[in-house]
Amino acid sequence: MSLLMAFSIVLVVLAIGDIVSTKSKAFIPSVFVAALLFLFGFWTFFPQDIVDLAGFQKPIIYLSMYLLITHMGTLLTIKELISQWKTITVALVGIVGICALTLTLGRVIFGWETVVIATPPLTGGIVAAIIMSEAAANMGMDDLAVLAIVTYVMQGFVGYPLTALMLKKEGTRLLNGFRSGELKPSKKTETNEEAKPHKKLIPPVPKNYLTTYVILAKLGITAWAAVGFANLIKPVVDISPFVMCLFFGVIAQELGFVEQRPLNLSSSFGFLITGLMAFIFAGLAKATPSMLAKIAIPLAGIIVIGVFGMAVLSMLIGKKLGYTKEMSFAIALTALYGFPPNYILTEEASKALTETDEEKEFLMDEMLPKMLVGGFTTVTIVSVIVAGIFINLL
Repeated sequence: MSLLMAFSIVLVVLAIGDIVSTKSKAFIPSVFVAALLFLFGFWTFFPQDIVDLAGFQKPIIYLSMYLLITHMGTLLTIKELISQWKTITVALVGIVGICALTLTLGRVIFGWETVVIATPPLTGGIVAAIIMSEAAANMGMDDLAVLAIVTYVMQGFVGYPLTALMLKKEGTRLLNGFRSGELKPSKKTETNEEAKPHKKLIPPVPKNYLTTYVILAKLGITAWAAVGFANLIKPVVDISPFVMCLFFGVIAQELGFVEQRPLNLSSSFGFLITGLMAFIFAGLAKATPSMLAKIAIPLAGIIVIGVFGMAVLSMLIGKKLGYTKEMSFAIALTALYGFPPNYILTEEASKALTETDEEKEFLMDEMLPKMLVGGFTTVTIVSVIVAGIFINLL
C-alpha cells in the first residue's frame, strides 16, 4: 500500500467519525465510530501497519505529543485558573474519586496492572491513553494496551447521558429561580484595568516577525527545555517529560516567551492532533475478537467503579463549595469527554429547557463556564499528570 493511499484511508476513517458525531450532535462519539471502522479494517483488508504507512510513525508522534502538551500549558493563564478555583477543585476531586476507587476496589476485582493502565485514560484525553497504551505494549501486555485505548473510546457513552441528566436537573432549578425572580443574570463587566493586556517579563514578538517558524521554534525550545530538565532531575525525582512539558508551557506563556495557543497561531494544531488520533487507533491492530471479549468485563467494571467514585467525592466537595450535587457531578463528568461535547451538552440542555433567548442565555452563562473549565482541567491538564504518575506504578 502506498503512502498516499494509506494516508487517504486513515483520514477517511477519521472524517467519517467526525461526520457521524456531528450528525448525532456528539451523542455518538467520533472516536467510537473511528474505532469500529479501524477494527473492521484490521480484521479484513487493512495492513496491520497502515498508520505507519500513512506517515504517522513514532518519531513524529512523540514530537507531536511534546509540542501538543506544551501547547496545552499555554491555554489558560494562572489568573484565569485562580478565578475558577471552585470549579477546578470539584473537577480535581472527581479525578481523585476515580483513582481512589479504582486503585482500591478495582484492584481487588481486576488486579493492579489492569487498573493502573485503565485509570489514566478514564480521567481524560488522548495523550493519557497513548502514554498508558505504549507503556503496556512495551511491557508485552498487548491486551492491556488495547484496554487503554478502548477505555478512552468507550467512556463517553457513560458520560454523555449522565451529564445530560445532571445539566437538565440543574437547568430546571436555575430556570425556576430565574422565572420567580430569585436569581438574576450575572452580567460580566470588564473595567479598563482588567481590559489591559497583562504585562509580561518578555516583550511580545512584533506581529510581522511572528511567523509559523518563529512560533514553532519557541514552542520547540520550551518542550526541549522541559524534557531536558526532566532528565536532569530524574536521579532525584522522576517526573514524566510529558508532565514537565505541561508545566513549562504554563511558565513560558506567563513569562511571555510563548504565545497562548501557539499551535493554533501557527495553523499546526489540526495536523498534529490528526497524527495522534491515527496513532492511538493503530493499537487496535492487535485487538482480536477474543482479546476484546477478554477485556470487556474489566472495561465495564473499571468505568462503573471510577464514575461512582467520581460522583461521590465531587458531590461531597461541591456541596461544601456551594454547588449543587448535579452541577458538581456534571463538572466532574467532563473528564470523560472534554471539549466539544461539554459545550454541546450544555447548549442542548439549555435549549431544551428554555422558552426564550433570555432564558437560554441565562442558563448558558450559569453553566457553560463551569463545564468548559472542568473539561480543560481534567482532560487537558490532570489526565497527563495522572498518566505521568501511574506509568511509574507499573
